Amino acid sequence: MQIRRGATALAGVAALGLLVSACGAGNPGTKSESTGGGAGAAGGSLIVGTTDKVVSIDPAGAYDNGSMQVQTQVFQYLLNFPEGQNKPQPDAAEKCEFTTPTEYTCTMKDGLKFANGDPLTAKSVAFSYKRIVDINDPNGPASLLGNMKAVEAKDDKTVVFTLKNGNDQTWPQILVTSAGPIVDEKVYPADKVLSDDDAVKAQGFSGPYTIGTYQKNQVAQFKANPGYNGAFNKPHVADVTMKYYTDADNLKLDIQNKNIDVAWRSLTPTDIESLQKVAGLKVYTGAGGELRYMVFNLKTMAGDNDAQKLAVRQAMASSIDRDALSTKVYKGTYKPSYSQVPPGLPGANEAFKTLYGATPNLEEAKKFLSDAGVSTPVSLQIWYNPDHYGSSSDQEYNEIKRQLEATNLFKVNLQSAEWTTYSKERTKDSYPIYQLGWFPDFPDADNYLTPFFGPNNFLQSHYSNDEMNKLLVAQVTEPDQAKREQLLGQIQDKVAKEVPTLPMLYGAQVAVAKDDVKGVQETLDAAFKFRFTSLSK
Repeated sequence: MQIRRGATALAGVAALGLLVSACGAGNPGTKSESTGGGAGAAGGSLIVGTTDKVVSIDPAGAYDNGSMQVQTQVFQYLLNFPEGQNKPQPDAAEKCEFTTPTEYTCTMKDGLKFANGDPLTAKSVAFSYKRIVDINDPNGPASLLGNMKAVEAKDDKTVVFTLKNGNDQTWPQILVTSAGPIVDEKVYPADKVLSDDDAVKAQGFSGPYTIGTYQKNQVAQFKANPGYNGAFNKPHVADVTMKYYTDADNLKLDIQNKNIDVAWRSLTPTDIESLQKVAGLKVYTGAGGELRYMVFNLKTMAGDNDAQKLAVRQAMASSIDRDALSTKVYKGTYKPSYSQVPPGLPGANEAFKTLYGATPNLEEAKKFLSDAGVSTPVSLQIWYNPDHYGSSSDQEYNEIKRQLEATNLFKVNLQSAEWTTYSKERTKDSYPIYQLGWFPDFPDADNYLTPFFGPNNFLQSHYSNDEMNKLLVAQVTEPDQAKREQLLGQIQDKVAKEVPTLPMLYGAQVAVAKDDVKGVQETLDAAFKFRFTSLSK
C-alpha cells in the first residue's frame, strides 16, 4: 500500500466497526475455496473506473493502492485472502508453515506457469522477494520485509524464509501484501525496476488475469488467464477494462450516466450522497482501515534543533480540530483518529487524545513553543496531493491551514503536486511536512506501525529510534495476545509523544456499481483487495 494507498470516501458508516479481528484468526465459514468456475468459464466484460494512479506494475517499484490494484489481478502469491476471510490460504503454494521459529517453509504446487510459458517455481519466489530488498526502491515495499534475513529455494518446489526474529505473528500475512507478488525471473531484472511497457510485453503474469491493451494511467485491459492455477479468486468475467480518471467529477459523471459498470475510488462525500439517489445504481460500503495523516520530515521541517522541531509538531497536534475536518470536509464519512492505529483493531488506543485533548488547546500549543524557545508565528510549508487521495484533499488541507493560522502561532505555505511528481519528491527531502494516506496490507495493528516507524521505513522521514525498534520487534513476536496489546499501546503512546506522524481521520471502502453487477460487496473486505474475480454481470 505508501502509499499504499490513496483516500476513499465512505457514505455515512463508522468504518472500523466492520474490521475483522486479529492476525491469523480465521473465519472459515464465510466463503469456500473457489469463487467461480475458473478462467475457462469466464465470459462478458466490465468497465471499472478509478482516480488511482499506477506507479509501477513491477512489485519492486510500487507500494501504493493504484499499483496494488493491477498487481492483485495479474500476479500470483504464495498465500492469498479468499473473499471475506482474514486468514491467508495457499495460492501458488501447496502449503506454508513454520518449520522452526525462524524458518517459514512453503511447498509449491506442481505445474505452475507464467502466461508466457515460463515455469513458476520456488526459484521464482526466492528471486521475487530477494530483488525487492536488493533494489530497495524508495517507492517500493522493502519495509514490509524488514524481518526477512534470507530467502532460498532449496529445490524447484521448496522455498525457505529465514527470519531475524522468531515467532513472527504477522509473517503469513506479509506474504499477501505488496511484497508478495511472484515475478518471472527470466523477465524481471534483479537490480532494477522493470518498466510497465516491458512488463506487459513480456507477459510474466500468473494471476487470474493478464494485461492486454495498456496505456499507463489511461486505460488497462485485463483478460482472463486460462492458465491460472490458483486455489480461489477465479474470473467470472473474461474482460475487465480499468479506466483511469484525472478527477472525481468525471468518474462520478460516468457512473451516474452508466457509461461504466463500477466506480472504485475516489468519489467525494457529496458525490456518494448524490449517487445513492440515482435509479439503477447501488452504493456499497465495506470493511476499511484507511488512515489520513501528515508526515514530518525531521531533517527539513521548521525548527532550529530537535527540541524545537518536536515542539512545533506537538503544538500542531494541539491545534488540529479533527471533528471540524470530519464534519466540514467529509460530512462525517471520515471519523477523527487519535492514534496511528485506527479504532476497531485489537490493541488500538487514543494516545493523541490523551496527550493533546479531543479538541484544540491553544494554551497548550503556546506552551510547547515557548518552552522550546520557538518564535511565532512559525512558518510551515505543507504539501498535499490533489488527485491520489481524493478530490476533497483541497478542502481538507485548506481547512488545516485555516485552523493552524487561526491560532496566530503558524503561518502556512500550502503547496500541492500531482501524484507522479509527489510520490518521487517526498522521498528526496523536498517536503518538510506532507500528506499521506494508508490502506492496510493486512488487518493487524502492526501494519500501521512497523512500516512507518521501524528500520528502513517507507516514510523516509529520518525518524529512527532504537527503543521503538525494540518495541516493534517485541510486539510482533509476542504470542500472548494480552501482552501483545500492551506493547502495541506503548508504541502508540510513544508515537503520540514524539509525533513523527500526525493521524487525523479514518474511513472505510466504498464502491458504486450498476444494479446488474454482482460481487461488489464480497470484495469489500478487510484484506483491502478489490478483486476483479469477484465481479460478474
